[in-house]
Amino acid sequence: MVIKMKKKSIWSEEIKCSIFPKLNSDIDVDVLIIGGGITGINTLYHLVNNGLSVCLVEKNLLGSGVTCRTTGKLTYLQGDIYSKIKENYGLEKAKLYFDSQIEAVKLATSIIKNEQIDCNFEKVDSYVFVNSDNSILRKEQRLLEGFGIKTQISNKLPCEEKKVNGFYITDSYVYHPIKYIKSLANICKSRGASIYENTKIISIKHNDNKYFCKTKTNIIKAKHVILAVHYPYFLKPLWMPFKCYLEKSYIEAFRTDTDYKFSAISIDKPTISIRYYNNNDDTYELFLGESHNLAVKNNEEQNFQNLLNEKSTKPSYLWSNKDIMTIDSLPFIGKIDDNGLLIGTGYNTWGMTNGILAGKIICDIILKKENKYIDLFNPYRNFGLSILKNGPLILGSNSLALIKTKVKKNKSWYSDCVKFERRDGKDIAIYIDENKKEHIVYNICPHMKCNLIFNEVEKTWDCPCHGSRFDVDGKCIEGPSNYDISYKK
Repeated sequence: MVIKMKKKSIWSEEIKCSIFPKLNSDIDVDVLIIGGGITGINTLYHLVNNGLSVCLVEKNLLGSGVTCRTTGKLTYLQGDIYSKIKENYGLEKAKLYFDSQIEAVKLATSIIKNEQIDCNFEKVDSYVFVNSDNSILRKEQRLLEGFGIKTQISNKLPCEEKKVNGFYITDSYVYHPIKYIKSLANICKSRGASIYENTKIISIKHNDNKYFCKTKTNIIKAKHVILAVHYPYFLKPLWMPFKCYLEKSYIEAFRTDTDYKFSAISIDKPTISIRYYNNNDDTYELFLGESHNLAVKNNEEQNFQNLLNEKSTKPSYLWSNKDIMTIDSLPFIGKIDDNGLLIGTGYNTWGMTNGILAGKIICDIILKKENKYIDLFNPYRNFGLSILKNGPLILGSNSLALIKTKVKKNKSWYSDCVKFERRDGKDIAIYIDENKKEHIVYNICPHMKCNLIFNEVEKTWDCPCHGSRFDVDGKCIEGPSNYDISYKK
């Protein structure tokens, strides 16, 4: 059998077309949520269940951003994250973060069960392993056991013969993230929520105790606005770049005969992540590798090839993902100002648990309810030594990425189908497809003016500074840019 490889996420098969309309009138609500991914939909669910009038807008299709590019794990076993948090803040805060992840998994389980959501939800064992230094692994294991978790040592993964150093737990889960959020969105709609796709907010202003949020044709008035987007815009220019960086990783999904009931992640760098997915017809192994700081290693064809070299089986699906990595390994969830602007992002590769948790925390903040995690995830928390240790390095790498894009636009690895020119005093880039059609775009990201790099595997223009992504015709498909780069004569 010949396998045709699709250069897109396996979950994106569930994103065919719009299931909700585009906004075509002015509205006035208690809360506006910007972003239709895991954070936005879960926040919508909690707010609607508490009787608030809520509107959610998504500039593309629900789940079409980072949510559809994840591996879909729900687990509190997250590499060596507890050791990192303990180093930054001490044991008490490491334990508090652990408690939050336990709560997130329980919350997801409860929602899926109570709402009878069909999303391939499965309980599996979860492994952490290393191929080299064992000391970091054992430190993480001791921390978890100190938190009351029973772990079991393993010298190999169920799918591998080669030896590793590792341990595992038995109470984690995997699921289909797009089936989950689409089902939850329909439930929210049935309970009175307003949901709009293909609706982009282009400006936010606060006046007379309300936010006025403009689309191209309409205005949404809201008492509270939630930025539930991966890399939030409408913030001060250096708010994000000084506190986080982006990590890019590459994923392949290939058919396999054995439906293993486990997931795994390595502490080694680059990270390796494994899980299995059964769609009732076929079983797939999802294998993630080649993770790196977005600011370096921009030869995407080579990065994908390195991933493909890890396995002998040709994949059915091939794609990439980006994660926001914060300087202290804790997410940003909470208030951005005292007027009613809130945020949920910076999940350090663990968006499936933290996005679900963020929905509950943000709802509690708006309803002025107590929540023991509000201070822990406060976006304006005291970052301690981590901001001195990591802040300059992160800002430096972001600056280096900008400089590198300016020095040489036409990379040595590009094929003849990628060209650069200046027209009417502006930089443009041209991609020539297999039918010899030219796709012309402006070669500058509208967010902070980095030049773009062409991803010849997924056929996108990518920003190596802050992760914006555009299709071959310039439509923005992933922020923080809020504008297209389509060339206009």
